[in-house]
Amino acid sequence: MRNILTLVLLAFFLLGSTSLRAASTNPTVLLQTNLGEFVIELFPHEAPLTVKNFLENVDGDFYNGTIFHSVVPGFFIQGGGLTPDFSLKSPHAIIKNEASNGLKNDAFMVSMVRATTNESAASQFFINMQNNSALNANGKNPGYAVFGKVTEGLDVVEKISLQPRGMYESFPEAPNFAVRILKIIRIDPTTLPIELKTGANVATSENAQSNTAPFQTNTAPMSAPQ
Repeated sequence: MRNILTLVLLAFFLLGSTSLRAASTNPTVLLQTNLGEFVIELFPHEAPLTVKNFLENVDGDFYNGTIFHSVVPGFFIQGGGLTPDFSLKSPHAIIKNEASNGLKNDAFMVSMVRATTNESAASQFFINMQNNSALNANGKNPGYAVFGKVTEGLDVVEKISLQPRGMYESFPEAPNFAVRILKIIRIDPTTLPIELKTGANVATSENAQSNTAPFQTNTAPMSAPQ
């Protein structure tokens, strides 16, 4: 009887280990900015269309050279669509809103930006800086689709969210100095944890460059990523 119990416990242990290994095979990307690096784990099972679109943008170098153009401390940081002169890059696809996938807009979860219309997400994304339950799909509220989570480099994300802003009257949430996405690359999740770089040793000269071109006219503070 004792031998049977031992075999049963061993089987459960092996099944649990297999599940943990399976869970660690989600695609993972390294996002390099001029203020440091952080890692995002993606959730293709819950948000297949969103992750596919995001990775196509990553593989096509779409995000390289874009900026985090809206930072709201304690709320979110948004990027992935504008260049340092505030020009809007043309995305290659508009995707379905997968906000009803069971994932919540909790702290450090990564979601797609959309316009006021529901089916309008393209390339821009935001990182929640707190639990933003108002951004979840609920009843008549279509919500914002969560598709990833920051798993390493949380301090860098916090640093970005606290950047001084207010230099640009038409877009008060824009950092005074460009927070640039230098590159996003896929990484093998089995190699984590990796040694992340901070802003002091990531890139450099771009830290001192300021934004000089104004956004399109929009003086109203943002109440949600858009």
